[in-house]
Amino acid sequence: MKKDVVPVEIRGILPANSGAAIFIGNEEKVFVIQVEHSMGAIIGMFLRKTPKERPLTHDLITNIFTGLGVDVERVVITELKNSTYYARLILQQQNELGRKIVEIDARPSDCLAIASSTSRPIYVAAPLFEQVEDMSEVLERINQNGIEGE
Repeated sequence: MKKDVVPVEIRGILPANSGAAIFIGNEEKVFVIQVEHSMGAIIGMFLRKTPKERPLTHDLITNIFTGLGVDVERVVITELKNSTYYARLILQQQNELGRKIVEIDARPSDCLAIASSTSRPIYVAAPLFEQVEDMSEVLERINQNGIEGE
């Protein structure tokens, strides 16, 4: 797996015209995934560990996983097709019958929210990471102008 994927983290979340820009990357490169405004706010809440009065949908999902003995192992942003990013949620269940790994197709925004809420690692497929435009300088300029990333 190590050569097939690149470890990344959420480097910043900024409001954008059509929603929110999620800056994802590492020391080598940062790229942007556009998400709905509400998803940007939810991911930000999870990253800041903001207390909530009632569970949000992603809290519910992780509570269901916990109840079923399923762990979120990692999320992987896999590809970009027709300006749409794709991702996989990798789940693990361990019980008396053994270990089972399940990969589920999911929106990157949902994967990022679940990874943020469960403090699980985020990866990008290596070919995709090579393909995306590096936005490191843009994020650096934004941070220097006083708009903080997450």
